[in-house]
Amino acid sequence: MNINYLKYYSRKDIQNEILRLAKNREVQGWFNNIRGSRPEILNYFGDIETWINNGLSSIHVSEERWYDPLNLKPGMKKSDLNNLRCGWDFVIDLDSTYLSYSLIAGELLVEALKFHDIENYSIKFSGNHGVHIGICYEAFPKEVNGQNIKDFFPDGLKIIVSYLKDMIKDFLAERLLKEDINDIAINIGKNKSDLIKNKKFDPFTVVDIDTILISSRHMFRAVYSINEKSGLVSIPLKSIKDFKIENAKPEKVIVDQSIKFLDREKIIKNEAKSLLVQSLDWFNKKGFIVLEEKTFEKEKKEFQLPKEALNKDFFPPCILKLISGIEDGKKRGIFILINYLQSIGWCIENIEKFLLEWNKTNKEPLRDNYLIAQINWFKTHKKAIMPPNCDNSGYYKAILICNPDSLCNIIKNPVNYSLRKKQIFDESQPKKKERKPRE
Repeated sequence: MNINYLKYYSRKDIQNEILRLAKNREVQGWFNNIRGSRPEILNYFGDIETWINNGLSSIHVSEERWYDPLNLKPGMKKSDLNNLRCGWDFVIDLDSTYLSYSLIAGELLVEALKFHDIENYSIKFSGNHGVHIGICYEAFPKEVNGQNIKDFFPDGLKIIVSYLKDMIKDFLAERLLKEDINDIAINIGKNKSDLIKNKKFDPFTVVDIDTILISSRHMFRAVYSINEKSGLVSIPLKSIKDFKIENAKPEKVIVDQSIKFLDREKIIKNEAKSLLVQSLDWFNKKGFIVLEEKTFEKEKKEFQLPKEALNKDFFPPCILKLISGIEDGKKRGIFILINYLQSIGWCIENIEKFLLEWNKTNKEPLRDNYLIAQINWFKTHKKAIMPPNCDNSGYYKAILICNPDSLCNIIKNPVNYSLRKKQIFDESQPKKKERKPRE
């Protein structure tokens, strides 16, 4: 493979994009088999040109942003890292030994982000077999549960990745299995048995969604940086479906200023709030616990559905207000209603009919196909998930449906309200007298 690194990296448009991404980040230059020293920074064209003259082959940057990256040292305490960190960007790293599978997973993750009303995500080809999907730091709220969002790294971001993986898992399995599982195994160099976990096909044995990237001082390949193994460039993408690998060849790379990876100029503040809130709520409902700030373990707690579906007589005030029609927060309303109704025993078919009628009561109804798409996602998840808790600031109070009564003071979730109200009702009913058998 004959790559003219000098000619490629001497392009000013390439240098300009690398410098844009490198702002406030720790960077590292690679010189084929030799990795440069750390920490380093790139502020000027001259910094890159010095590396080019020394045989630069690729550039890598940190996911975290720092006040002064040059103050970073090996083995720093978490508190010291938090003090030095001024932010981070959320970067999802998808990788498979067969690029087509990474692209499928990437398409599904993009749809998952759109589900949470995120439009300003960015995508780039990793340069070999994968895809990077990013959301800028400024799209997240400044605080979460009283914690500065900059200190949410890395554990909080791992929760978001785990949530998104759970969200797309069944869809990814379905898409991949359009191809014969034996062919999939051959394409990725594994045995068929390696793709099965708990007697079921596990799509993440085919496509790895890496959480190692979400660790302090871990780096990813900079945009427009060349991958030494493949000889291809990590180019930004407008969409995954439009990606053509020929466009990633160094001699064919075109820098389009309208397509940037992690473009801070296109940020909509709090755009990722819904993703953050729902990820944390999912995390709490699933019953996970953090172990050594690195892994997650699931507690064995199963929510028991009522034997019979509960009717409107047992709905809490917030749900009654929600189903009477709302002006803002309809998408969050759908999320609440689907989870709530499933948790009180409604079947998904009845929920679909109910929501289509409910949607008509809103002043500006959502498109039916959007609502049906959300229902279809829930159809693939057999287990009901509780709706957000009452104290979750992103839901009931935010969309102005919180209207507590006396029973609300002793419950934490709308489902608890309904179950408790049903219990009170049952206890108030006269007990049927047992007939004594005739002698």
